[in-house]
Amino acid sequence: MTRAQRLLDLIQVLRGYRRPVAGAVLAAETGVSLRTLYRDIETLKAQGAHIEGEAGLGYVLRPGFMLPPLMFSEEEIEALVLGSRWVSERADDMLGKAARNVLAKIGAVLPDDLKASVEASGMLIGPGDPVPSREGDLATIRQAIRAERKIQVAYADERGNATDRVVWPVALAFYDRVRVLVAWCELRSSFRHFRIDRITALEPTADRFPRRRARLLKEWHTVQGVPEP
Repeated sequence: MTRAQRLLDLIQVLRGYRRPVAGAVLAAETGVSLRTLYRDIETLKAQGAHIEGEAGLGYVLRPGFMLPPLMFSEEEIEALVLGSRWVSERADDMLGKAARNVLAKIGAVLPDDLKASVEASGMLIGPGDPVPSREGDLATIRQAIRAERKIQVAYADERGNATDRVVWPVALAFYDRVRVLVAWCELRSSFRHFRIDRITALEPTADRFPRRRARLLKEWHTVQGVPEP
């Protein structure tokens, strides 16, 4: 294990504790000696990590420390590459461009050996059929989700029956062949799922959700029996 990977592991372990944890516990979880652990903690402090505590009392990492990019592991880089390539191929144009920009920014600040891992990654996305939808609708929905504002939609179900609804957009789900809006529907007074390609008209409103989106999303997970990520 490289020293950079060891320091990364220590930061990740510290982030799992909200209260001071003994040095012996940290050493055991990171697989190093207690002496090495103390040196690593001092190194991280010198790099700007807000680690409080001392030997015999325990250590805790305060919020606010950002890891330098060079501390990405090879597996983390592969995950970033794979995820970004999937988004660039399967999402709408705006998200696709953002994903490519993310890869470019990461590659620009990585050391040469890790930069090569991005450029020559074996993580590939297979070809797929284009997903029908209007690009502007996805951008409008994402903005409404972030702002927690209702939208008015005209929707046609699988039988062609059309309805006008006011919904509270909670999340977007991206599948290989379809995109789905998760929303609370005022017409049905319950959560509903709307295929984006069946939305025939969409209009954002200035009305905010009566409940926070995070709470709504948690309720949706409970109702659907879907584990939270």
